[in-house]
Amino acid sequence: MFELMQSVLLIFIEIMCCKIFYETFGKVRYKGWINVIQFILLLGSVCLLAFGFSENFVIRQIANILTLSAFMLWHVKISLKKSFALAVLFDAFLLAMDYLVYLIIDWLALDSNLSEQLYGSGAVLAYLLVKVILFFFILVIRKQFGKKSIEMMLDTEWLRLLFFPVFTIAVIYAMLSVFEHVQTVEQANLLAVIAFGMVGMNIVVFYLINDIVEREMKLHENKVFQIQAKNQLEMYKSISENFDNQKRKTHEYKNQISCIESLLEKKQYSKLEEYVKKIYGSMNNEPDAINTNNVIVNAILNTKYHEAEEKGIVFVFRVNDLSELKMKDEDVVTILSNLLNNAIEACELCENNKVIKFKFIQEDDMIIIAVKNTFNYDVIYENGEIKSTKTSSVDEHGVGIKNIIKTIEKYAGSYVIEDKNKEFFFSIIIPA
Repeated sequence: MFELMQSVLLIFIEIMCCKIFYETFGKVRYKGWINVIQFILLLGSVCLLAFGFSENFVIRQIANILTLSAFMLWHVKISLKKSFALAVLFDAFLLAMDYLVYLIIDWLALDSNLSEQLYGSGAVLAYLLVKVILFFFILVIRKQFGKKSIEMMLDTEWLRLLFFPVFTIAVIYAMLSVFEHVQTVEQANLLAVIAFGMVGMNIVVFYLINDIVEREMKLHENKVFQIQAKNQLEMYKSISENFDNQKRKTHEYKNQISCIESLLEKKQYSKLEEYVKKIYGSMNNEPDAINTNNVIVNAILNTKYHEAEEKGIVFVFRVNDLSELKMKDEDVVTILSNLLNNAIEACELCENNKVIKFKFIQEDDMIIIAVKNTFNYDVIYENGEIKSTKTSSVDEHGVGIKNIIKTIEKYAGSYVIEDKNKEFFFSIIIPA
C-alpha cells in the first residue's frame, strides 16, 4: 500500500511540473473548482496508463503524450499543435529524468547489499531527486519564457525562489549518499516521507509566490488605469476649457468687428489703428499657441506648453499637420501626457537651463515623436531598461514609461531612450 502511495505521489509531482510547464506558454482557461477537476481527471488518467500499460513502453508513451496534450489544451489557452508539441517535449524531459535515475542508482551502488524493500525506498529517493531537478529546470524555463507578470519578480527574488529546489536537491542527495547505512525499512520510509514533504513544500512555495506576483500585477494594472484616467481627465478638461474660450473669443470677435465697422463709418482712422494694434497684441497672448489640426494633440500640447511656460521652462517644438493621424485618442493621450509630464517634472528640478525640445510630425508613412529635456537626477536602469528616475513621483514615472512602451509595441513601433550630458532623450517611430 505504501509503495502504491509513493507511485501515485511521484505521478502527482510529474503532473504539477507539467501544469507549471504548460502555464509558462499560455493563459489558464478556468479558475476555481473546474481547475481542480481537470487536475484530478488528468492524475487519474496518467495513473491508469502507468499501471495498465506498465509492460508496453511504446503504447504507454504514446497514450501519455495524447492524454497530456488533450487535458492541457483544456486547461491552457494554446493551439492544438502547440499543446501536442509541448506534450512531446515534456515527455522527453521525463524520459531523460528516468535515465538519470538509473545513472544515480548505478553511481551510488544502491543495488548492492540492500534488501528488495530497502532498494525500493532508495529508488524512490532517486526518483524524487530527479523530480526536483525537473522542477528546477522548469522554473528556469518559466523565468526565460514566462508570462509578463513574472517579469515583476526581480532577479534576487528569483534566486530566493530557486534556493528551495536547490536546497531540496542537496538534502535528498545527502540522504542517498548515506542510504547504505540505513538498516531498517522504517528508517528508509521515514527518509522517503521527509523527501516527499520537502518536494511538496517546493510546490506550495512556488504557488504562494506566484499568487503574490499575480496580485501585485493586478495592483499594478489598477495603478496604470488610474494614471491613464488621470491623463484623460486632464485632456478632456483642457478640451472643455478650450471650447469655452473659443465661444468667448467668438463673441468678442463679433463685438470687435462691430467696433471696427463703427470706427470706419466715422472715419476715425487714428483710433482704428490704435484699436487694431491693441487687438493684435492680445491675439499674441492667446492660449492656443500650437495648432496641428488635431483636437486631441492640440489640447495636450497647448496645456503642457502653458504649464511649462508658467514654470520657467523653455518649450521648443516642431509639429506639422496631424489631421490624418490614425492613432486612437487614448493612445495619443498615453504617449504625450506621460512624455511631457516626465519632461516637465525633470526640468523643474534643474536650477537653470530648463529646456524641453519636442517633435511630433507625420511624414513618409511614419509618425515621429521625440522629446529631449534637461534633467538633474539619477536615471535607474534594470536589465538594460529604465525602471524609474529619482523624482518626487518615482512610481508614476516608472509606470508612465512602461505605458508608453506598451503603446508603442501595440502599433509595432520602435523607440530609443538615451541620457547623455544631463539630457534625457526619448524618440519614437510608429508606422502611420
